[in-house]
Amino acid sequence: MPVLQPPLANAKFNLDASGVAGFFGGEGAIAAMATVHLYHGRKWLGWYNSPGSYTIAKRFGQLANTRFWKGLFPGRSESPAIVFGLDVSSGPKYAASVSGTEMQTGHLGYLTLERSKDEELPVEKVPGRQTAPGTVTLLKLQDIKYDDTIPKQDIGYALFGLIPIITSVATCVMCAWFRDWYCSSMILLGIISSGLISLVIGSGKLSLKSVDNPAPGAPPGDGMLLGDNAVVVLKGAEKDVNAITKGKFLLEIVGHPTYNRIGGCSLLLLVQFFLQLLVIPQGTLFGQVMFIASLGVSWVYNSYLSSLEKEKIQANILFRKLGNPSMLKFELGTRTSLTVFACLLICHGMEISDNGVDPDKIIRKFIANDTIVWQRWRGKVVQQIKIGVSGHLSALELDQDDQNLRPSDVQLLTVLLADAKSAFNGYLEYRIRF
Repeated sequence: MPVLQPPLANAKFNLDASGVAGFFGGEGAIAAMATVHLYHGRKWLGWYNSPGSYTIAKRFGQLANTRFWKGLFPGRSESPAIVFGLDVSSGPKYAASVSGTEMQTGHLGYLTLERSKDEELPVEKVPGRQTAPGTVTLLKLQDIKYDDTIPKQDIGYALFGLIPIITSVATCVMCAWFRDWYCSSMILLGIISSGLISLVIGSGKLSLKSVDNPAPGAPPGDGMLLGDNAVVVLKGAEKDVNAITKGKFLLEIVGHPTYNRIGGCSLLLLVQFFLQLLVIPQGTLFGQVMFIASLGVSWVYNSYLSSLEKEKIQANILFRKLGNPSMLKFELGTRTSLTVFACLLICHGMEISDNGVDPDKIIRKFIANDTIVWQRWRGKVVQQIKIGVSGHLSALELDQDDQNLRPSDVQLLTVLLADAKSAFNGYLEYRIRF
């Protein structure tokens, strides 16, 4: 049987793509790899000739933690959760309603606050004055099981990975068919190295860790996540609230703490990069075109994966772990009405006493002003909360002492009390849903 001549066999130029293959698309490939723990079966869909082998090797090789690997892949050691973007964001401040504890939350607090800002989340608009609109979201947490089961996303979107896999295999076979063993072997090596590191990294176990055994007699975990113009009111037992305020995703990969398997896969990617520099120029023009075609399709797929909203996917996974609690979102037109509404949600169903919720302290978390007008306003709001919320808001009216203020102060106090009434009326309208 005669040897088939490959297409472009008589071309007079050489297409040397080996010099950029190890760098091109590296960041996109790393971002795509960060989704491997978020989808069912995603670890099995890495068998394609991915670009950016050098960049991937240098990034993930830093996970390997022995003297040899540190010499080969120098850099700061970080936990797998940080490397894969599962524990990277600083969350909002959390203020407990009973104990008064204030603390900075982490990545899960950040995901919760961002989910409350999702435009797809239904919002109830409380009528009232409009100056600086903000939202208050009520999140009632259920009993959380702290086990090793983290519900992942369905594989749907990740199945597009079959396209680069088929392309890489087809280009490898085409090169072999036309006896271009150089390019065929390099595509095959790319398939193997990319598939192995995807399989090793994707075999990690994702779990939710937090303080799940609070001290006996600890008060309820009710509190608030305080954003700039968004507040999330958390209701539930302390161990359940801790999942958001103190919890984090933990990624356990086989081989801890040395991660020799990851080091070996990174070394293979590094070897692939150097072999591409030497071998690809020896191939035919057709083989080089096939090599670039496999990289191009893989790059498009990696770019697609990196474009997915990973934080939104992480939030979906978190809330599925929390039992898919509903979020009731309300929009209020001013900072004062938002403050009162958030305070009412915190106080709902709670004991107002020296040992319980203190409305004054809650309001001061938002508005700490101590001018005479704000003192009067805060006192009236707290008094109304303590005597109970009903259709007649008698405490939110001007009294004789208020008439002794300066006219400008009386005018301001009247406006602020109107904001408070808007919040109380909104609470009265929707409290049956709390």
